[in-house]
Amino acid sequence: MEFLDVVRRRRTTNGAFLPDPVSEEHQRLLMEVAGRAPSQLNSQPWRFVIVEERPAIEAIARISGESMTEAMSNGTFFERYKPYFRFSKQEMERRRDGMLFDRLPAPLRPFTSQVFTSRGQKLMNAMRVPQTLGEENRKLVAGSPLLLGVMLDRSEYRPGELSSFYSVFSMGAAMENLWLTTVELGMGIQFISFPMEVPGRWDEIVRLLGVPDDLELMAVYRLGYLPAEQRRPPIDWTSEQRKLPSQYVFRGTCATPQEGWDDRNG
Repeated sequence: MEFLDVVRRRRTTNGAFLPDPVSEEHQRLLMEVAGRAPSQLNSQPWRFVIVEERPAIEAIARISGESMTEAMSNGTFFERYKPYFRFSKQEMERRRDGMLFDRLPAPLRPFTSQVFTSRGQKLMNAMRVPQTLGEENRKLVAGSPLLLGVMLDRSEYRPGELSSFYSVFSMGAAMENLWLTTVELGMGIQFISFPMEVPGRWDEIVRLLGVPDDLELMAVYRLGYLPAEQRRPPIDWTSEQRKLPSQYVFRGTCATPQEGWDDRNG
């Protein structure tokens, strides 16, 4: 596969994976490409923990599902992320970012016009929509053959200091290397984010993975091989839209948007 094709095909996987274990060869390759990322002064601040044991995966899945239910029940999720919701195809085409609301899970669609109101929240809670979505999330994570914890060395990751920026930047480069390689291997990947949304739940995962005091757990991902045919999942947070070059590229100074590239955007 050509490199540019890999970049253009990169996606977040919101659906289920095949149950097949991720081969050790592919695990090793993913770790190799992550370790080849650039880092400031060759500090290589990243650390990874590969999780295949079913009890650990089930436990993290339970934490993730419960976290999603809580964040959606108390309204914090919608309040925090409402700037990213788009309510019409016209707005989506203009902004070319965020999520078109009719792509959200089916149980939420009746509440499109009310989701950011107290009445809408009460209706969703009465119909147990957060519990339904939380259970779907739990099953999605539990069905993953492999989880990956991403950590940073605290001697490099020191919030408030410049080294912290360097280490986070390096971790992002490492994960992008890994993410692109999953495309080549016929795999998918998704960030498990909901435990970060609820106080105390991320700490449970830190303890579950035995993260030592000298490391900071930054993210957990689920990975696996993709089925030949992928149905639209119950929880679909994806959007195919991407900003046009004129919306994020400037020429000379930030006062001059780039012209002439939008129709060539591959």
